[in-house]
Amino acid sequence: MKSTLIALMAAALLCGPVLAQEYPSKPVRILVPFAAGGTVDIAARHIGQALSKKWDQPVVVENRPGGNGFIATSAAARAQPDGYTLLMAHTGEFSVNPAIFSKVPYDLDRDFVAISLVSDTPLTLAVPADSPIKTVADIVERSRAEPGSITFSTPGTGSYNHLAGEWFASTAGIKLMHVPYRGGAPASAAVASGEVALGVLGVSAVNEYVKGGRIRVVAVMTPERLESQPEWPTVEESGVAGIDASNWVGLFAPKGTPADIVKQLNEDVVAAVKTPELKAAFSAGGGSAVGTTSEAFTARIKRELKLNKDIAANAGVRVEQ
Repeated sequence: MKSTLIALMAAALLCGPVLAQEYPSKPVRILVPFAAGGTVDIAARHIGQALSKKWDQPVVVENRPGGNGFIATSAAARAQPDGYTLLMAHTGEFSVNPAIFSKVPYDLDRDFVAISLVSDTPLTLAVPADSPIKTVADIVERSRAEPGSITFSTPGTGSYNHLAGEWFASTAGIKLMHVPYRGGAPASAAVASGEVALGVLGVSAVNEYVKGGRIRVVAVMTPERLESQPEWPTVEESGVAGIDASNWVGLFAPKGTPADIVKQLNEDVVAAVKTPELKAAFSAGGGSAVGTTSEAFTARIKRELKLNKDIAANAGVRVEQ
């Protein structure tokens, strides 16, 4: 009896590490705070397919839109921290919501561990193709002559695009008139039709309109020009320094997820975004594939949140609940 017990204990000790290395041994789901077809959803599906192929396990993308991202993000925060429920989120959930909402039902430090940055999509200053505005200097000159005369569209009040527009205006020392829309598509359409004078829009939102000759990009809101559109100047080289605005997408796990699983997830995601296939896929959407350490990703979120809190306070952007 004693020898049998010893044998069983020895077997358990031997199997423990082996079992721990078998992640994932069942399907993994990635929660997305938006409907299918958007930037975050597309990123989740690209990464999901790559991980599924590597793991030989299904990776299911589950869309839970609504509530300013609160629904999916809160569900992920409450999920079992075992690596089988992940969250693909973007700038809005972690770098913007806590800056503008009086109450947010989740907290980065308390509820999550950042796995890796996945993609970055720069914002642009875009105008109708036939607009007399040709440069950033034109925007500044007209705005100073007629404060508030230039309207700018964004995907909504309190969106990162909105804060980026206010950041640009404050840095340039001008006043712009914000016109919020219900999403990036109508905000882009408003620029293309001339309904607004200017749009603060992601590259992915303007690409098709640019190709169709209906929108012209005045500048990208990052320090460096885009590899895919090197002819577009940056706001910095156009005379407004210090702007670096892009929408990131990244992967998260619930707090308490075992460190070895977090490490594996990070390594597998970073390897996936370095492949030519994913680089090309993200580039086609106007962004770039980016892999980082968990620590670097967390530091970026916190740095941007601090900045966005200052921008929101200065512009009076606040959402009470």
